[in-house]
Amino acid sequence: MTEVPLLQVDDLHVTFDTEDGLVRAVDGVSFTVERGKTLGIVGESGSGKSVTSLTIMGLTRGPATQISGSAVLEGTDLVSASNEHLREVRSNDVAMVFQDPLSSLHPFYQVGSQLVEAIQTHQHVSRAQAFDRAGELLELVGIPDARRRLLSYPHEFSGGMRQRAMIAMALANDPKVLIADEPTTALDVTVQAQILELIARLQAELGMGVVIITHDLGVVAETADEIAVMYAGRIVEEARTDTLFDAPEHPYTWGLLESIPKLTGPREEELIPIPGRPPSLINRPSGCSFHPRCPYVREAHKRVDPQLEPVPGDAGHRTACLLVPEVRRELWSKLKAGAEPEKARAEVPLRDEEDLERRDADGLSQDAGLDAPRR
Repeated sequence: MTEVPLLQVDDLHVTFDTEDGLVRAVDGVSFTVERGKTLGIVGESGSGKSVTSLTIMGLTRGPATQISGSAVLEGTDLVSASNEHLREVRSNDVAMVFQDPLSSLHPFYQVGSQLVEAIQTHQHVSRAQAFDRAGELLELVGIPDARRRLLSYPHEFSGGMRQRAMIAMALANDPKVLIADEPTTALDVTVQAQILELIARLQAELGMGVVIITHDLGVVAETADEIAVMYAGRIVEEARTDTLFDAPEHPYTWGLLESIPKLTGPREEELIPIPGRPPSLINRPSGCSFHPRCPYVREAHKRVDPQLEPVPGDAGHRTACLLVPEVRRELWSKLKAGAEPEKARAEVPLRDEEDLERRDADGLSQDAGLDAPRR
């Protein structure tokens, strides 16, 4: 019997009505989060990662927002739930660590007071009991001299300590799902590693499902079990972490991977950026949204909108690309060997789904000709 996912997001759409037009921030996103597992959601700024998580938390609702689809947490659809029910669910069942801890923590109140409020909102305990629990939480996330630091204000904490305090606040009521939105932004690499190790340790101890949202594939390389790559409000590739790093299938994923500095190359080696800018979510390009920036674009890609489909031979790996699988693998092998995109394109004959359909049609026609009775 297949275990029901802890959180299942299905065909989520989020649009904002603005003076400039309708912003399609999230356009048909679906994913699952299992108990004790970590999902990494990666992509450039503006790809819809944060809006997806904020919508799950019920924080994008408003008169100018249109939301459809579902986000089911243990049988409860958070998208259609009432505001009163969402207030009970937030922090209790699903909690979120926001991008900027300095702006997320109130500057006028001590860190301990804010933790106590988060605890007493959902638990019927005295302030003294909540204060004790707050001290335990700061100890849990590795802040030294925790009870004394409860009396500190946010500006008296370092960036890493503020991030730990936000994680402590998110864990105050033992949530089933923890969403960490850019948990390592503006932190040095040593503190980044400590924060990611902390989240992994707490997940192992508490059995939470975790969603880590980031623009940096390096952040989720060691922590995520599965990765979903978002572009222009959609998931364009999803796979197990080892599969995504070893055999990615989408040109956008290739660009993200090629943008990561490599320790094995020469110091003077330049990074290969993804050309252009992310598209407007008001006037999205026709066909494949990535085609204006894709080095391997063909005319059909400007007309046909690719859908997320399984990669042959691996049902758990899905991608939305019109290039045929053999071509994608040949291109990635060239890129992995150090070739630049222009050189890889020159060496690999490009074929897309239309070519495949024509090839199959020609094969059928020839077979029909061979099998036809001679006169």
